[in-house]
Amino acid sequence: MNWYAHATVSVVVERDGRFLMVEEEAKQQRVLNQPAGHIEPDETFIQAAQRETLEETGWQVQPKAILGIYAYTSPTNGVTYHRTCFIAEAIQHFPETQLDQGIIAATWLTLDEIKQQQGKLRSPMVLRCIEDYLAGRAYPLDLINEMTNR
Repeated sequence: MNWYAHATVSVVVERDGRFLMVEEEAKQQRVLNQPAGHIEPDETFIQAAQRETLEETGWQVQPKAILGIYAYTSPTNGVTYHRTCFIAEAIQHFPETQLDQGIIAATWLTLDEIKQQQGKLRSPMVLRCIEDYLAGRAYPLDLINEMTNR
């Protein structure tokens, strides 16, 4: 059996006590997630975080810190996701952006609103990342050392 992890990024963006969230369709269900997705070939972690956030929300963001690195194996498909989560600042909204396929809406929610919809969270990592952010976790971006052939 060949096993490999899926390398992903996610972004926690907080503004005025609200978090930027994505409502999306996954396996014919509506779920909530942070802006998140897979890292593409020849893309850095930070580039992936910025791209995914723009594609899924229409927001340009600037990562400020690493929140943490998370691993989760989905019970529905057996896939292991390794998620590098960033803390980012919202810079500019581009409302005309065509959001990725499967994205229903981008929305700003309070922690209480997110907890009220806990059954709709894409994975347990969603709430865990917010809780870690609120606990003050943050690591410098230079924790990442990307060695490219460019």
